[in-house]
Amino acid sequence: MDRFVIKGGRRLKGTITVSGAKNAALPIMAAALLGDGPSVIHDAPDLADVRHTADLLGELGAEVRRQDGRVHVEVVDESASHAPYDRVRKMRAGICVLGPLLAKRKKARVAMPGGCAIGSRPVNLHLRGLKALGAKIELDGGDIVATAERLKGADIFLGGPFGSTVLGTANVMMAATLAEGTTVIESAACEPEIQSLAEFLTAMGARISGAGSPRMTIEGVEQLHGAEHTLIPDRIEAGTFMIAAAITNGEVHLRNCRLDHLMAVVDKLREVGIHVEADGDEVVVASARHLRATDVTTQPYPGFPTDLQAQLMALLCLANGNSAITEKIFPDRFMHVAELLRMGADIRKEGPTAIVTGVKKLIGAPVMASDLRASAALVLGALVAEGETTIQRVYHIDRGYDAIETKLTALGAEITRVGEE
Repeated sequence: MDRFVIKGGRRLKGTITVSGAKNAALPIMAAALLGDGPSVIHDAPDLADVRHTADLLGELGAEVRRQDGRVHVEVVDESASHAPYDRVRKMRAGICVLGPLLAKRKKARVAMPGGCAIGSRPVNLHLRGLKALGAKIELDGGDIVATAERLKGADIFLGGPFGSTVLGTANVMMAATLAEGTTVIESAACEPEIQSLAEFLTAMGARISGAGSPRMTIEGVEQLHGAEHTLIPDRIEAGTFMIAAAITNGEVHLRNCRLDHLMAVVDKLREVGIHVEADGDEVVVASARHLRATDVTTQPYPGFPTDLQAQLMALLCLANGNSAITEKIFPDRFMHVAELLRMGADIRKEGPTAIVTGVKKLIGAPVMASDLRASAALVLGALVAEGETTIQRVYHIDRGYDAIETKLTALGAEITRVGEE
């Protein structure tokens, strides 16, 4: 397995372009299964998860080509309806084929999904929503088996103990596009990625209103066609590079960055002491390295995203004072704490909250990545740490960051990918 070797202490400075959003790309690729004819997705990032999704769609009868940042998807065989464990276990978003297969092919057999080890992420809300549409759901050998001759519109509540479900909303809205009648989703996820999916489905001929609000209405149609769609910028990648500029006392210009998707993050960074401003078609992030402690709680959009919790923690390790980070989406998502402690951080975990006491410096050390966003946090810590840091198992970061070491090197970081010996 590859690893990163990073020599800290370099101030990041320069300009990079933010890639298309991974969390928008994967459900949109799955949604292409609903259409008759080819679909083209522009600005698709070159990520392991995108490649895994392409392989999964290929197993489900689609021809998928990736070329020059575009993904072409066309269904040529609708006889398959089984998304096997070997495909789905690699990523959580594999569950997104459940709704399209059920709606278009009247049956779906999808293995329970895998992904990062960040705590329990049950799919009960997905199944509740599909049952409300009239699907018969069974579990067989670790697979979800769903059948329905024709789905029927319904009023569905998708709220859960930790808020709305993003992939559950995606699955139910995709299935509802071909259902008979009207579906209303209450407590729908409001994330920009859901809005992007709704725009793609609308381009395919779906009738959707209210996307981006907690109440979404879908009028079922008889048929969908292929469409073209340009992905939104990846707000998590953008937020990660903002924090990279902040933690290294740098100045980074971000192209293809939507500040309106990052208001909670920008507000918190400014509170810490980071300068974030739009400048024409770029966003400028700069730090004078006088970092103030702060408290933050992760929440569903438009709140502070759980996918940037680990990265912010790395930054607050160097802030002046005590910070409290409370995780309300995935309360167990603190596996990066032990690795940051190895680098000299001062962090105390108390249930779903981590108390971070700022230290003068971090020290390079061998560390192990446990999941996608924890990997990013360790890279950020390594960029500013004194000495050299080796990060093992960076295949996690390849799932969600398109050539992160290339972009960091362009900004002046000293980072090397080392293959398995």
